[in-house]
Amino acid sequence: MGMVPRVRVMGRRALIFDFNGVLWWDGHLQDRAWGDFAERVRGRRLSPEEMAVHVHGRNNGYTLEYLLGRPLGEEETARLAEEKEVLYRGLCLAQGQDGDGAGEGFCLSPGAVKLLDWLAAHGIPRAIATASGRGNVDFFRAHLGLDRWFDAGHIVYDDGTLRGKPAPDLYLRAAEVLGRPPGRCLVVEDSRSGIAAARAAGIGCLVALGPRAEHEALRRLPGVDRVVEDLGELRAWLAGGGL
Repeated sequence: MGMVPRVRVMGRRALIFDFNGVLWWDGHLQDRAWGDFAERVRGRRLSPEEMAVHVHGRNNGYTLEYLLGRPLGEEETARLAEEKEVLYRGLCLAQGQDGDGAGEGFCLSPGAVKLLDWLAAHGIPRAIATASGRGNVDFFRAHLGLDRWFDAGHIVYDDGTLRGKPAPDLYLRAAEVLGRPPGRCLVVEDSRSGIAAARAAGIGCLVALGPRAEHEALRRLPGVDRVVEDLGELRAWLAGGGL
């Protein structure tokens, strides 16, 4: 078997991925889980506008305080967050794990496996920066095989010490664990709050991911350098010299 030609990575960017909506297309499941939970705790579901502003890209603590309209202590936040995540994880498992990478089933998003394999084969540093908590990160590692491509220490999550997006903390920590300045990192994001967080962190290249119908709106967001529809499209750009 021939040797895989290696990309010369000296001086090139490391990659940092948001998770929900980027590596795993779960927006419909998050919306359903948060909608069910909101109906349970406040008597009505979240509107699409509320989802966009107060859920997508946000950590659980922020969204829970928004729903209840008051500050929450650590114990109450943890209890309520776990109630919501039990709903969400059940919805994930109900999708089945026989998906073909075309955005169906509980599997990584289209193009993700080939992109991550390509990055690993070429020794390109990579990390995840997610607003998810430890419980969901462990769940994703167990069911989606993330350890195949990511060291555990390179998965940065909401551990209670970092401000949630749109604050830059998650991306600053991810750049730190990769040993790169933020300006030498490329971030892939799908949410408005996540894009704002990456920009605030001083990320050198910001790729927005979303359906084709949203591309014009994504291009207009401050800091966005490139827009892609899926990670297969991103791989083609990177392989062509996009790093």
